[in-house]
Amino acid sequence: MAALAGMLKQRGYRVTGSDAAAYPPMSGFLEQLGVPVRQPYSEHNLEPRPDLVIVGNAISRGNPELEYVLDARIPFQSLPQLVWDEFLTGKEPIVVAGTHGKTTVASMLSWIFHSAGRAPSFLVGGIVENFGSSFRLGEGAQFILEGDEYDTAFFDKGPKFLHYFPDAVILTAVEFDHGDIYQNLDQVKTSFKRLVNLVPRRGRIVAWDGGENPRLQENLDDCLARAFCRRERYGLGANSTWRAVDLNFESRRTTWRVLREGKPWAELEIELAGEYNVLNATAAAAMAAAYDITPGEVREALRRFRSVKRRLEVRAEIDGITIIDDFAHHPTAIAETLKALRQRYPQRRLWAVLEPRSNTLARNFFQQEVAQSLALADQVVISDVFRAARYMDAERLDVDAVVAAVAAQGRTARHLPDADAIVAAISPELRSGDLVVILSNGAFDAIYEKLPAALAGRSS
Repeated sequence: MAALAGMLKQRGYRVTGSDAAAYPPMSGFLEQLGVPVRQPYSEHNLEPRPDLVIVGNAISRGNPELEYVLDARIPFQSLPQLVWDEFLTGKEPIVVAGTHGKTTVASMLSWIFHSAGRAPSFLVGGIVENFGSSFRLGEGAQFILEGDEYDTAFFDKGPKFLHYFPDAVILTAVEFDHGDIYQNLDQVKTSFKRLVNLVPRRGRIVAWDGGENPRLQENLDDCLARAFCRRERYGLGANSTWRAVDLNFESRRTTWRVLREGKPWAELEIELAGEYNVLNATAAAAMAAAYDITPGEVREALRRFRSVKRRLEVRAEIDGITIIDDFAHHPTAIAETLKALRQRYPQRRLWAVLEPRSNTLARNFFQQEVAQSLALADQVVISDVFRAARYMDAERLDVDAVVAAVAAQGRTARHLPDADAIVAAISPELRSGDLVVILSNGAFDAIYEKLPAALAGRSS
């Protein structure tokens, strides 16, 4: 929504917004764009009467502004529909979809196209550090979008990405997620099958091979089975069209070689850590090659790619203690984040501080898997479930059970109610060399500012 606001303002529209509680990085981004954000929601925020209201998918019936829009018959639309109507006509949409990694892959792909002089447009769900923005309206033919399988709006419960009618798709992974929208994995796969079904015969799908996990392989194979276009797979396996080999993880960079149909294609490097980022970059490289971007152009772009805000983002370094912010909110993503930090910082004590906040993580769908993922850290701290009253006892994540399961695997784990309690408990225990990764897809009650402040106060 923040990116769309910026795109509309660039087109010359007068844009305002509303939120319950805006927080960084998007609150600062909107301020830089000159888009006022009014808080909290109120029908007075719609004065003077707008020509059109864009209703985000977080808005439900009962919201005071939505109720006023309906009563006053103010025209309204969903984000994806407006994106198609206003920005995608005459463009070649490339959609990056999947349960994990889509923001990073779409950002990498956008930077590759930009660096190769293709002047792409893009729209992603995070601040791309190379651009300092989550969007760009370019003169080139391609429009690169992060395609979300979450629902579109209260009046349109289909996935957002079905509105983008892609010419090409990158599909990273397919797992169960968004437990508030989907009842089971089959429903999730149906959404991705519908996306695949939109790609024209002349188009292309670049999809992960599923790694060594038969379940993930099966999920992807099912979704791709009835594609009418060319399909290429990427991964570490020998059967992938695009294969990453000779991975080397260093303190400040990651390097590897890419084979295309078994033949050397490029030697690549990125600043980012982790095997999953090697896969992300390989996916972006494969799609760039489909648009005749050369291996040399891909290599140079990826070498200079920085990251996306809130993806392994170093927020502070105080007294030898490094604090990292990561958006991971699914057990698979949590595990990959912790593995990446282990690879880059093998000698450091690793703390994982988790806020169960997403609609998937706050429920007990993955209770066992969450414990297994967190056990990759040395010290684990979990807060209360965010807005726990939204969930019935039988469906809510049992934080104490997760803590017990982590402890049973030989790690130190504890449950503390909120950010203030966590900061008060762990700041005296942190020592030089410690690495603290804070895992949340929200503001986490400003822990990203509170913990560094406590450490700075401790040393003063």
